[in-house]
Amino acid sequence: MRIDLLTLFPEMCEAVMAESIIGRARKKGAVQVCCHQIRNYALDKHSTVDDSPFGGGMGMLLKAEPIALCMDDLIAHLGKKPHTVYLSPQGKTLTQRRAAELSELDGLVLLCGHYEGVDERVLEAYADEEISAGDYVVTGGELPALILADAVCRMVPGVLSDAECFQEESHFHSLLEYPQYTRPANWRGRQAPEVLLSGNHGLVRRWRREQSLERTAKKRPELLAAADLTEEDRRFLVSLSNHIEKETS
Repeated sequence: MRIDLLTLFPEMCEAVMAESIIGRARKKGAVQVCCHQIRNYALDKHSTVDDSPFGGGMGMLLKAEPIALCMDDLIAHLGKKPHTVYLSPQGKTLTQRRAAELSELDGLVLLCGHYEGVDERVLEAYADEEISAGDYVVTGGELPALILADAVCRMVPGVLSDAECFQEESHFHSLLEYPQYTRPANWRGRQAPEVLLSGNHGLVRRWRREQSLERTAKKRPELLAAADLTEEDRRFLVSLSNHIEKETS
């Protein structure tokens, strides 16, 4: 997996992607991340990459040509155009499912806008989709791009020690993750659940599953519609619902 970030702040992106799990994965060659400075493709001596939008309005807009030249250079280097994502609050909200789908690609280009965004024509020419990190606006596309890059990279084979590391996490199966505990078993009078100390792996697995179901039902019930539920899961949810109704009545 190769991810190319087109940005006005490559140092910022590089600093984040050089650390922790992704940084180690890059060093051992499991993923490749390359940051490209759009300003290097500006056409004037002042390296101007923005201009005021036609029709007036607040803010500045990234010009099409520097981005296009950067993209063309990258495409020529790779020999093909990778799947290109523009990070935008107008895009579909990033989900674990979409991140998993993107992790199966050989390459990915993430275009980071700034100011009021980018000239629409460059999106028409190069962008395959728009993705949003959430229903809010941040200064530029770098932070959403880094979130997407991290979410994608950690599912690439060889990045984490085992696929189970991410398959048990929140949202992977449309359920929230179960609560976790570590030593000491008793912390300031709060006891870790006895089932986790029992050594009975079957009971532990069922307890974790039920905790995931309960947390999802209480915190994000809309996720249950997409979850792959067994008959045992459904019976547990019915029992949980009846219990909640009794508590609130």
